[in-house]
Amino acid sequence: MKGYNARYVWMISAVAALGGLLFGYDFVVIGGAKPFYERCFQLNSEHLVGWANSCALLGCLLGSIAAGGLSERLGRKKLLILSAFLFATSSVLTGWAPVFAWFVVWRIVGGVAIGMASNVSPMYIAEISPAAWRGRLVSLNQLTIVVGILGAQIVNWLIAQPVPDSATDQMIRDSWNGQLGWRWMFTAVAVPSVVFFVSAFFVPESPRWLVKKGRSELARRVLARIGGRAYADAAVAEIGGSIGAETRVRFAELIAPGMLRILGIGVALAVLQQWSGINVIFNYAEEIYRGAGYSVSGILFNIVITGAINLAFTFVALGFVDRIGRRVLMLAGCAGIAVSHTLLGLAFHFGLKGIPVLVLTLCTIGCFAMSLGPVTWVLISEIFPNRVRGLAVSVAVSALWIACFVLTFTFPVLNRALGAAGTFWLYAAICFAGFVFVKRCVPETKGRSLEEIEHDLTAPR
Repeated sequence: MKGYNARYVWMISAVAALGGLLFGYDFVVIGGAKPFYERCFQLNSEHLVGWANSCALLGCLLGSIAAGGLSERLGRKKLLILSAFLFATSSVLTGWAPVFAWFVVWRIVGGVAIGMASNVSPMYIAEISPAAWRGRLVSLNQLTIVVGILGAQIVNWLIAQPVPDSATDQMIRDSWNGQLGWRWMFTAVAVPSVVFFVSAFFVPESPRWLVKKGRSELARRVLARIGGRAYADAAVAEIGGSIGAETRVRFAELIAPGMLRILGIGVALAVLQQWSGINVIFNYAEEIYRGAGYSVSGILFNIVITGAINLAFTFVALGFVDRIGRRVLMLAGCAGIAVSHTLLGLAFHFGLKGIPVLVLTLCTIGCFAMSLGPVTWVLISEIFPNRVRGLAVSVAVSALWIACFVLTFTFPVLNRALGAAGTFWLYAAICFAGFVFVKRCVPETKGRSLEEIEHDLTAPR
């Protein structure tokens, strides 16, 4: 890390990565609150239950779409501030929604914040990072997502009072959990949201965005603070050369022949991350572990264990993404998840319960956390050309949220039609296909500047 202001770079990256922490918490907190708000609002149909659980995904898609144009027009910093504001307000207003309709409205607003943060936070970090550190710094965003997930699981566990297995719906609705506990689960995220909101005012704007907007001197000052005057001069010249004279971005640029191939890689990576089936384990953990024979207390404890494993193996990615590279981790992850899903399918097929199912789900989470989880965000944030990065990242992240919705929506249908075994074998097949795709199509990007990556990917073939 010689020659760079490590403390400064890590500090501004950590502030941007707070968007990931809030993303992780807000996305997962609903799992612990679900049994209680359903009774509070008396959601008695599968349609209402499904809508409550998935409505935030609509906001995620809207937020990621909006972030593309807004990040190009307003800059990355203002989008970080806006997403923090939306996180803070939506968390409180969701928690204290008087009726179900307002609960849905504020969950969608919270989803918009998630969509914006999932788009802008990794992109901002990639654009301010020196090439040698970019993998681990962007992976820091995934680390905070995982911390947010684990934080939500622990907060839910601590806030919820014990519920007897024999409790009726009326008893749950009238309990502290049913009246107030679930509301505090949502409200708790307001505290880190305010920290994010205030901190975001003190980070610099992305130097690559500044150069694109003709503010080269301001970009040079930001880069000089990161790596010194010589580093700043060289970076500004390289960025300017990659952007060209025309700074207005047109959507048609994304579907030009050379760019369309790169966009296809980004979209495929985003879809692969979701269709690996990992969010089924998080979103339907209660059903999976109940089917494996665990009691209510055992299910809650297992969910916390999954979060802890997710966090531990994210540190593996953080340590190796800039050493052994993106491709190796992605290939290892696809293979590992495919094998784990295959074995998990066999466990369900032969009626195994308890520890075997827990161990195999933890293996799946560990493989994902060290590969597809963080590295997908790294690749999406760095493979697109400077000129169109904001818009292209928006398209890829929007594809990710669409894939997430499809995965979440189809699991109950697939589980009913194919059984748990057949469903996990389907996810295994997707991961094996993903292994082939990564091996054939995804370039190695470690240790190279964004402009060098752009030159290689856009060179005539």
